[in-house]
Amino acid sequence: MAAWLLWLIAAGLFAAGEVVSLDLVLLMFAGGALGGMTVALLGGATILQLVAFIAVSGVLLALVRPIAQKHLTERTPLQLDGVDTLIGRTAKVTQEIDSSGGRIRMGADEWTARSQHSGETFAVGDTVRILQVEGATAVVGDALE
Repeated sequence: MAAWLLWLIAAGLFAAGEVVSLDLVLLMFAGGALGGMTVALLGGATILQLVAFIAVSGVLLALVRPIAQKHLTERTPLQLDGVDTLIGRTAKVTQEIDSSGGRIRMGADEWTARSQHSGETFAVGDTVRILQVEGATAVVGDALE
């Protein structure tokens, strides 16, 4: 079997292992294995392939892994996720909304909704702004708010 193919298989196994571990170490080894594969494709000796594997893996572990981990684990208050990304977006009313309930559509998604203030209603076809999300219900107000 060709050496480059063995390196490619090793890279695939390292990448598959990374899916299980999620530690970003095996992924760096997969990159090193691709470095060894490149040297093998260029006709380099086995020792050069191993040196390339070690060198590329080392560089990736030292330089890329810390940066990748930082981006994956650290969050700033400005980063929104989950339902917080919906706040401030507008939606169309599909079923009349009052303080007890109703429905809105955002793109392909349909949500239950209620108005922010009692006595405030929105008719079908109105555009509303999502002010907050409580469970699976969007609290909405006038789109101009």
